Amino acid sequence: MDRVLWVVGLFVFWVAMIGLMYVGWRGRARRQADRVGELPTVPEDPGTQLLPATTGLYVGSTLAPSWQDRIAVGDLGHRADSELSRYEKGILLARAGASAIWIPRESIRAIRTERGLAGKVMTKDGVLVIRWELPTGTEVDTGFRGDDKSVYPHWVAPVPDGAPAPSPADGGTSAPSSTDNEDPTNASGSGEAPQNGEDA
Repeated sequence: MDRVLWVVGLFVFWVAMIGLMYVGWRGRARRQADRVGELPTVPEDPGTQLLPATTGLYVGSTLAPSWQDRIAVGDLGHRADSELSRYEKGILLARAGASAIWIPRESIRAIRTERGLAGKVMTKDGVLVIRWELPTGTEVDTGFRGDDKSVYPHWVAPVPDGAPAPSPADGGTSAPSSTDNEDPTNASGSGEAPQNGEDA
């Protein structure tokens, strides 16, 4: 009998913890709703593709400059397998089982690599982070962990307008230094991510 009561008590405790987590997540979404607002829609014509699509994991988005203030509005908080592509008019993050995220070119503030984002910590420069401005004026960081991290330098490097960048197989592209200013929509790492964490 004591064993049964112990199991029942443990189950009730587990359910209560799940309930508290859900309530907390919903409360976070309500607090963030006005700052996040409506996301940009994917245009019918995104323009010329500038970078080849690369697969990976969408790790989440945060309210900048925090790397931990994870956005819970809509399905922005849902991690999902994704495909990241860059076009003349912006960046498309197509997510499996979730809505696509479109980042207009004029909204991009920086592209860098970090150790972690949205509570997910990986190896050094394990996450490609795109800082961009929502229509509400709020800046957010969107994180993508690529299956092939060798493509990161192509994303961090300046991309000429209307001209496709070389594919990863071509080589010869490296991440820009802090003095590279050819394209204001790209920037090197900011060092905001944690210094210690588990490997991806």
